[in-house]
Amino acid sequence: MRKFFLYLLLSLPFLGCSGDDEIRQNPYLQDISFTARFDLNLPEYNSLNFPGNHFVTTKYGIKGIVIYNLNNSQYLAFELTDPNHVPQSCSLLTVKGIEASCSCDENVYNIVTGQLVEGEGQYSLKPYRAILRGSILEVSN
Repeated sequence: MRKFFLYLLLSLPFLGCSGDDEIRQNPYLQDISFTARFDLNLPEYNSLNFPGNHFVTTKYGIKGIVIYNLNNSQYLAFELTDPNHVPQSCSLLTVKGIEASCSCDENVYNIVTGQLVEGEGQYSLKPYRAILRGSILEVSN
């Protein structure tokens, strides 16, 4: 009986593992490596100094990224390609307020949470890492 409990205890970590990683992997968006640094002292990035504002650039990511200032210490960054279909010329999302919309279809996403708020699809916006170090905001994948 004691061996049974020992075996059960040792096998518990393996019971929660799933071999099906395709559920989490988005088949439409490839993983690309980049690191972008934004000096928030520069006028170009001034909007990121105020909570509730965002900045869009097409220089990084697949089709571009959007950065959102949540509270001056936490920043959020997402890919600006619609994650629910193959990237094409119309799949660059347009940001207005806190929503990003796709001109290919009716998909609308929230740039604070990344969640789909209108339209059809199973994937949320692809998040990127955003870390503030002094006045430099670093966004990377």
